[in-house]
Amino acid sequence: MIPEESFGSIENRMQTVGLALEELLVTAQKQDCLTVGIYESAKLLNADPDSVVLCVLAADGEDDVALQIHFTLLQSFCCDSGITILRVSGVQRLQQLLGAVDANRNQEECGDLHCMLVTNPQADHCRLEEVGSYCQESRRLDQWVPELVLQER
Repeated sequence: MIPEESFGSIENRMQTVGLALEELLVTAQKQDCLTVGIYESAKLLNADPDSVVLCVLAADGEDDVALQIHFTLLQSFCCDSGITILRVSGVQRLQQLLGAVDANRNQEECGDLHCMLVTNPQADHCRLEEVGSYCQESRRLDQWVPELVLQER
């Protein structure tokens, strides 16, 4: 049995990493180092996989079979290429974060937040390190694709 304080510390860790991820994504978007969308991400991974430092796959328990197939293919490619992968739930929070940065974007442009790639290792490096270490810790605990829940605000 896991002590109750362990659950609290795990929850705190996930919340801290969630905030780091949010900051990282917003910073990457401002620096034009964020590729958004499954199709756009697949094109970048095919053209220049070495430029990608983080792949974020976002879904809120959707039963979309096509989306799950895309996720499986993206995960496999990222794993083979040594790219850190993180699955996230909280698509609405991502829309709040990334849609607010550029109000001139239409809904279609910021609508496909199911896959995002961070492409610049300098994009808020300490946050990238924090998210990366969380992913490494999760893999050590046999969680092949680490998961994170973003909190609504």
